[in-house]
Amino acid sequence: MIKIDEALDIIYNTINQKSKHIIPIENSIGSIVSKDYKAFFDLPRFDNSAMDGYAVKLDDINKEVTIKEVTYAGDIAQESFEIGEAIKIMTGAPTPIGCEAIVPIEYVQLTSDGILLPQDIQPNAMIRYKGEDIKKGEIFLKANTEVTGYTLALLASQGITHIEVYRKPKVVIFSTGEELKAHYEKIESHQLYNSNSLMFYARAKELGCDVSYIASSGDSLNELKASIQDAIDADLILTSGGVSVGDKDFTIQAFEELGMKILFSKVNIKPGKPTTFGKIGNCFVVNLPGNPLAAMVNFEMFIKPIILKLSGTKKFYHPIISTKMREEYKLKSGKYTVILGEWNGDSFKPLSNQRPGMVSPLDRADGMIVTTPKIDKIEKDEIVKMIPIKLNLQSDKKEDFFI
Repeated sequence: MIKIDEALDIIYNTINQKSKHIIPIENSIGSIVSKDYKAFFDLPRFDNSAMDGYAVKLDDINKEVTIKEVTYAGDIAQESFEIGEAIKIMTGAPTPIGCEAIVPIEYVQLTSDGILLPQDIQPNAMIRYKGEDIKKGEIFLKANTEVTGYTLALLASQGITHIEVYRKPKVVIFSTGEELKAHYEKIESHQLYNSNSLMFYARAKELGCDVSYIASSGDSLNELKASIQDAIDADLILTSGGVSVGDKDFTIQAFEELGMKILFSKVNIKPGKPTTFGKIGNCFVVNLPGNPLAAMVNFEMFIKPIILKLSGTKKFYHPIISTKMREEYKLKSGKYTVILGEWNGDSFKPLSNQRPGMVSPLDRADGMIVTTPKIDKIEKDEIVKMIPIKLNLQSDKKEDFFI
């Protein structure tokens, strides 16, 4: 049995990102960029006006000037203008040669012969200069970056239509146990609905995987082998159940007989000690406990970084939020213990009932904290390190966000 951090180090040092492919940028949301991208040209591509206003010279501060031309966005820039003149210019229009500032329309006074300029014009005011945002040849998008809607704005600004990204990890999920039935099937009084596989399926989808789901395997060795062989072309096979020492717990044996090399088996973690990580050829395998809460905890602790590492991102370590305990919490010492809880942005409150076989706490958990074996009590207001599970920090309470 190994420690949690030792298990994570094995994952970090073993997993590598998958192959690359080129896809349209519209289809790349959530993908991880596989190479650096350099700018083909400056952005902006030319000096231009940041406001609707007038291109002026500083010698004309607080003077009346005549209007020579009007330049709109998309026009070719006026060649030049003289002292005593101004060029009316619209937002985004190229600035003329010799322009020393742009004065917004609302800051000038109309006269019978032109406009009267204000006396507080600053040099270079309201001018967006060529290359001040992105310079030609500079890296504007780095490898191992996740593509978001805002990344697409960057790519589109350079006229890039396709991008090279790491292929999304292929995950195959199945559960073991003849007593398990899919949620759309009818069950008998001695049977259970399979909540684990659907939970893993959805969570892997949320993490950007291509996911396949195999109906529950039976408990015999041959049935388990058949399910494994159906899934062997995946990047990651994820199973739950059949990893303890019961009469029908053949999951590990089935994988080993098909050539799995075990990288670790049994972790000093409560809940979820019987967790196994291995590899068959190029396919990684994780066998999780069948108890829903234990499986969920170990998914977040171990499966999430596996998926993130496979995806190509550099951000595969667990994030930490420092927060305080909302109330005192007592626990049994002697083990590394994961505690699920609710987090309101200010404090962490452990869920009141979170036994390994439960399902109801799963959706209520915003994050989890991990205690060392010596801990038997956490004081109210004590600062703790929370690993977030849900990061949607929208609030149901209006708050004053101004500084």
